[in-house]
Amino acid sequence: MIVVGAGVADSQLTGALARIQREIDAKFDALLPLPSDPRTRLIEAMRYAAIGGGKRLRPLLVSATADMFRVDRDAAVRAGAAVEAIHVYSLIHDDLPCMDDDAMRHGKPTIHRAFDEATAVLAGDALHDLAFEILADPVTSGDPFTRIELVGALASASGAQGMAGGQMMDMVAEDSSFDLQTVTRLQQLKTGALLAASVEMGAILGKVAPEGRGQLRAYARDIGLAFQIADDLLDHEGDEAAAGKALRKDSAAGKQTFVSLLGPERARAQASALVDQAIAHLAQHGKEAELLRELARYIVERNH
Repeated sequence: MIVVGAGVADSQLTGALARIQREIDAKFDALLPLPSDPRTRLIEAMRYAAIGGGKRLRPLLVSATADMFRVDRDAAVRAGAAVEAIHVYSLIHDDLPCMDDDAMRHGKPTIHRAFDEATAVLAGDALHDLAFEILADPVTSGDPFTRIELVGALASASGAQGMAGGQMMDMVAEDSSFDLQTVTRLQQLKTGALLAASVEMGAILGKVAPEGRGQLRAYARDIGLAFQIADDLLDHEGDEAAAGKALRKDSAAGKQTFVSLLGPERARAQASALVDQAIAHLAQHGKEAELLRELARYIVERNH
């Protein structure tokens, strides 16, 4: 089983994860006050989904990248909250009966179980909208060109050319036999696009020109695939109590995964090789990129 190694547990990553989790929870708490009108149930559902759950890897990728370029911390946290809002909305919709029909997420009932299906759909829609409201707000950046670039990066990663397109491919996978190339493309869209956007948005906040982001994009591409291979391994051999959700559903649905196509040992080796490659892409950076290096290692060493 993949486990988090002692080197990760004792590193700066532990503190960084705890910090970003507190910051993202506080940001959602501030952004989602309960109204004194009939919208209350919707906001309660949004808060239920967004506050107090998840590892916050995407916001941490935003802030770790932004920190390399000395970006204002609140701006980075706001951009991270926008990415997380998209991620949470996708999980709400993914858990619906019309998609994966999951009962548990982060160790508690999914939104449609805790509330109802209609409220879950609306909560997901509203979190999607909240993401772009955050990025369009001058509080995130006083530079309108930065704001529109942030919006463009997140929109592209979320739609048909990114996460939503990957989800469609994943649904088709239940009735198809995908080869390794197609599974790789599926995961680059469904999982990798939002992870890549997180790194990209940190660089955008740091005013890094598009032509100067090549190595960061390569890093993000490699950790995105490594993340999904690790997820497939956890789904294959992980513990449901630690994961806080149902496992081994892909196998039951007959979907091809990195593990089913490569076998556990080759998949594990491939994930490790991708992490090494991702870290190599950061060679031009010094200590300021150490958190990104640790994040790459954590992606394949985590136990949930």
